[in-house]
Amino acid sequence: KEHKKDHGSRRGLLKMVGQRRRLLDYLKKRRTQRYQEVIKDLGLRR
Repeated sequence: KEHKKDHGSRRGLLKMVGQRRRLLDYLKKRRTQRYQEVIKDLGLRR
């Protein structure tokens, strides 16, 4: 790590990742096909 004490940026990043997780969970429940497309487009869950 370059900036070991930059906790503010880390907190912001974790918040964004958590929000993405919640949105993807919602999408997975409601629109499974669209969820699969988004996962493929973003290159997640390899």
